[in-house]
Amino acid sequence: MSYQSLYQQKRLSAADAIRLVRNGDTIVVPTAVGEPPTLLTALSEQRRDFRDVRVAQILAVRKYDYFDPETVDHVRHEAYFFSGASRAGGQAGWIDYIPAYFSELPTLIERGLTPADVVFSMASPMDEHGFFSLALAADYTMAAIEKARAVVLEINPNVPFANGDCHIHISQVAALVESEEPVLEVGLPKIGPVQEAIGKYVAELIPDGATLQIGYGAIPDAVVMQLTHKHDLGIHTEMVGDGIMTLVEAGVVTNRKKNVHQGKMLATFALGSKKLYRFMNRNPALEMHPVDFTNDPWLAGQNDNLHAINATMQVDFLGQCGSESLGTAPYSGTGGQADFVRAANRSRGGKAFIVLPSTARDDTISRIVPTLTPGTHVTTGKNDINYVVTEHGVAQLRGKSAQQRCAELIAIAHPDFRGELREAARKMNLL
Repeated sequence: MSYQSLYQQKRLSAADAIRLVRNGDTIVVPTAVGEPPTLLTALSEQRRDFRDVRVAQILAVRKYDYFDPETVDHVRHEAYFFSGASRAGGQAGWIDYIPAYFSELPTLIERGLTPADVVFSMASPMDEHGFFSLALAADYTMAAIEKARAVVLEINPNVPFANGDCHIHISQVAALVESEEPVLEVGLPKIGPVQEAIGKYVAELIPDGATLQIGYGAIPDAVVMQLTHKHDLGIHTEMVGDGIMTLVEAGVVTNRKKNVHQGKMLATFALGSKKLYRFMNRNPALEMHPVDFTNDPWLAGQNDNLHAINATMQVDFLGQCGSESLGTAPYSGTGGQADFVRAANRSRGGKAFIVLPSTARDDTISRIVPTLTPGTHVTTGKNDINYVVTEHGVAQLRGKSAQQRCAELIAIAHPDFRGELREAARKMNLL
């Protein structure tokens, strides 16, 4: 049977395709814009027909109707990482959370420690060899495909066909649903003077020839905007976005100095504009791979001069970073921050930057604190921390004593809070 005949045989409406889901199943959905809106809308519409179905995903970008506390006995979201769509439900307790390093999610799925009964994913149109590309998010989805009883793809001509380990064959697919709506676009965060100042400090510490991992957010993007005068940068990251595309277009990214996949940019998911998605299509300089490859600290750390840039919400005197909760209230998740901090620490000449504004709530709260707010989830630990950067300067903590760390962090806190921070430090015998 030809690939096109197989395609037509497996082509279903979304309403019919979701009948492949059984009560008690866990549906694995890719990161962010890799989520299939037609399938998840159909699941939402028929959610009361199911019992105890879970939808497991990092970074949901749309709040579907199944995000409903009244119907969680039917279909319930389960977050590997909270987003604006899932955060309120997580804080209220009707959306559950699976803590894990991003790099280890495929292993948890492969070993059966977290279930993957069905996969729902966006995909590119099929090529002449019968393959689809999961270009928008290879992440943990490729591992879930190997475990799942049924794989259902939403085929969309606006999804790029990317290179790398992100392909699935028609023979592996149980059902296909077609859609043509544009892939969701996510714009660059707003960059203000605080973010610009932090970005400048970080950019000054990034040499020509460095390989970059750039997290999502206004501060990492502020760093990117100040790197257009650099030379021979490389990309080994988890997320490819418009900032990285801008550096490529400026001729700054060549990937010539990389030790792993020289000449290639590596990422595991995409988040950006229509222009970015077009840029990804069959681009020989870009490969999309599963997250246990891109975020493996041992592999990423083989690149010399790996520079990792990630944001946090709070840092204590020892350098512990609370990046995923506000006290006990969940806010985001572990993601890949710890993966790349450890990778940069392994890298010859590498640097791991944790960036944050010095204050919150209109300068009424210091983000540099004596101890993390009780219940805060520690994301980057004191033994892994390297550089902490605020708009007031840079603190390099790796190899420093507790007292040295305390002094360096107070020096980059907002001036209005340094007096009370010093007083707290004295009471803790750190000054």
